[in-house]
Amino acid sequence: MSRAPSKAPSQRQLRVAEEIRYALAMTIERGDVHDAVLQQHPLTITQVRVSPDLKNATAFFTPLGGGEAAPLLDALKRATPFLRHELARRVNMKFVPRLSFQTDTSFDEYSHIEELLHRPEVLRDTGAGHAPDDADEDEDEDEDDDDDAVDGINRLKD
Repeated sequence: MSRAPSKAPSQRQLRVAEEIRYALAMTIERGDVHDAVLQQHPLTITQVRVSPDLKNATAFFTPLGGGEAAPLLDALKRATPFLRHELARRVNMKFVPRLSFQTDTSFDEYSHIEELLHRPEVLRDTGAGHAPDDADEDEDEDEDDDDDAVDGINRLKD
């Protein structure tokens, strides 16, 4: 049996996810979590995805300034019960979602794509390294249009 195609998140899911992201970020930023790893290595919660029933939430994080994410992931897993408790205090919801954490790799993917786009063979194929020759022709046409407009005005005056 095949899975149904995934739908885009609803407005409610997005709104709840942003509230959760903000609450988690504030809790971690303030130092409320008493974990040596989390206090020594700053991180940012980049995104939260919430299930359609709002009972599961996955928070994506990245270490600020780069660095190893594995120790932070372990620390966040240890702190999950406390973070869930804080989430219940800060966000008014009927059910507090189960939290899971994942390392956000989107920044690595973006930098890899950026690197690929700046390779000489890609620049050659896309023509991005050359100035378009049509720009000079467009400027000449604009000047001709201006001259035609002045000639038309002069004819009306006569």
